Amino acid sequence: MDGKKLQNRMKHLSEITLAKEIPQLTHAIFPGTHCPLMGAMMAVRGIADALLLVIGTDECTYYTKQSTIHNENFGGLDGRCVSLVLGQHDVTFGCKNTLYDTFEELMQEYQPKAVFLVTTCVVEVIGDDVDSMSDELSEKYGIPILPVHTEHFKTENHLPGVKDTITACFEMMEDVPKNNTVNVIGQRLGNFPETELHRLLVQSGVEMGMMLPSGTSVEQIKQAASAKVNIVVHPIGLPLAQKMEKAFGTPYVLFDKYVSPQKIYTLYQQLFDYLQIPLPAEVENLYQQALEVTENARETLQGMSYIYGNTPIDCYEYNAFMVEMGMEPKLIQTVEYPGENDANLQMILKRYDPYVVKTANIAPLQAVYDVLKPNLYLGHEYADRLQKKKIALVQSDGLSSMLGMEVCLAAIKALTIAANHARTLQGGTV
Repeated sequence: MDGKKLQNRMKHLSEITLAKEIPQLTHAIFPGTHCPLMGAMMAVRGIADALLLVIGTDECTYYTKQSTIHNENFGGLDGRCVSLVLGQHDVTFGCKNTLYDTFEELMQEYQPKAVFLVTTCVVEVIGDDVDSMSDELSEKYGIPILPVHTEHFKTENHLPGVKDTITACFEMMEDVPKNNTVNVIGQRLGNFPETELHRLLVQSGVEMGMMLPSGTSVEQIKQAASAKVNIVVHPIGLPLAQKMEKAFGTPYVLFDKYVSPQKIYTLYQQLFDYLQIPLPAEVENLYQQALEVTENARETLQGMSYIYGNTPIDCYEYNAFMVEMGMEPKLIQTVEYPGENDANLQMILKRYDPYVVKTANIAPLQAVYDVLKPNLYLGHEYADRLQKKKIALVQSDGLSSMLGMEVCLAAIKALTIAANHARTLQGGTV
């Protein structure tokens, strides 16, 4: 496709008022196999003694079973993922009788401590009331049976499946006395015990409670309200944290992967205030280090233009940070719009008005590289292909396993390496 024609199909960030207005450059949305069913599967994988029951067509149930039999967390072929394959009669007249017969067999064979009843698109289309069925089955068998709706026709990726499965866990929770533990909600990528945040908590004598969905048990979920504070490490964990705050008075801190040293420092302060323990001296040292590294990188990054793709970091916070560093966004790929009052959005628009398109389809974007002429590309692309266009790739996948000032330090390092490479590609003219 001609780059200029494609450019005319894009919108500027200032023209967007809702997420659905972000243009896509192809007629087909590109979620691939990443539907909410996949998200539910990923979430239940981290709950060691819970069972996943998928209700749907043979395609959906086969996909889930095929994915889980190779995952040791599910226990292989005879493991914690089971399927109810709907036949023509079930689709026509409803699946209630088949589901109840299946459940009787399931309870005899597995004796699960909890069951996530995951519906797929066909169940939602025919309108079966799986929520009421779950209530009846839960009362009959005396265990939590939690419905999770994963209709793909309402979503563009798998994250709603993770979010809804996490949120469903609220129904298991009991009102219990508080202790000095913290819950970690929303961990998707990396291993929380390997992060800076975890290390500083442990050094301060803080114990871990429920870690959902990265590794927990039904019993830990039931006792989750005993935690002094919830640490939400991705927005998918917010609905559960908000429910817990309302029901049990448990405060939460949204400690996502941020780049701004001031933002990270403020979150550390808020977290340790809730824990009622002194802020570790190392946090102050890391903060000063991050400020120094950021300031030293300013001259190198000044004037660098870029296309933002898909990174593990919060999209608008990262872009606002780069704009504040003197960088110029040419185009931002995202599926989110934070609202016109968002401070990060306003920071970007105060200086620039970049194009914005939906993520996850880099093929058509290649046509606009010669039109926009960015120095850098952040996200997933082929480095060799970009280099031929004199564009440097910013490597950011390593950030997915980090939380805290380490995110800032690693992001600055990746940006400066790519900026210096871009200058080499363009003969030092940037």
